[in-house]
Amino acid sequence: MSPDLTTARLEPQPDLQVAGGKCSISDMTVVSPDTLLVSNCTKKCVQLMDSRQGQVLSQVQLQDKPWRMCLTDRNTAAVTMGEKKIQMIQVKDNTLTLGKVLTVSENILGITSSRNSLVVSYGKTPWLEVVSMDGKVLKQFDKRGKSQHFKFPVFMCPTPDGSIFISDSCTNTITKLDESLNILQTFTSPLLYDPCGITAVTDDQILVCSRDNNSLLLLQPSTNTMSTLLGIDDGIWGPYSLAYCPDQKKVYIASWFTYTIKVYQLAEDN
Repeated sequence: MSPDLTTARLEPQPDLQVAGGKCSISDMTVVSPDTLLVSNCTKKCVQLMDSRQGQVLSQVQLQDKPWRMCLTDRNTAAVTMGEKKIQMIQVKDNTLTLGKVLTVSENILGITSSRNSLVVSYGKTPWLEVVSMDGKVLKQFDKRGKSQHFKFPVFMCPTPDGSIFISDSCTNTITKLDESLNILQTFTSPLLYDPCGITAVTDDQILVCSRDNNSLLLLQPSTNTMSTLLGIDDGIWGPYSLAYCPDQKKVYIASWFTYTIKVYQLAEDN
């Protein structure tokens, strides 16, 4: 049963400490109920962590700094690297193995998976592409027209119904698109300032890091509303990357240039 975040409480749990000291966690994603994949920009590596104790189970070094990531299936992750590359990483038996490298069109910002393909966003000329798992461009968002909608589409996430949500940290908006990259809705709020990490709990419950407001927000597209779930008093400061584990009902939040991952447990009131 899907949680109702409008009535649930997010209770703080012990922090996770990324091994190796202070670093920049550029993204995170949940691999299994007990493992978390972390993109460590400072150390130029991707780490598979035990999400209960923070122990590093496996690590791979990359040729360049890793930024955004997504799972394409249970055993494969796609990680943006440097400016124009996507590094595929195999995740099996708690071990990471480097796979093929895809070359894309421009300076890549965000990435997510949708319908057995990748959706990527670019920063130099803000626009989007759907790319096959072997790097072939399948569809482009109109650069000359609709792309003016975006300025810095930095984080992306899919929902169970196939929609895609994109946070734009320059326009302070969240945009909902269908799998063909057609804009469905755009969301703004006084609470939303420098939106970064974004993840879907359900089709109608989207978690968003509002970095300059030091808060975790809940976006509900059906009612076009945003509300604050966590703030400074809850230990949130400059939230940048975000992950949600549906099995454990846990939220993971990391600020930029820190080795600490904040953990919160969903506790629904009866």
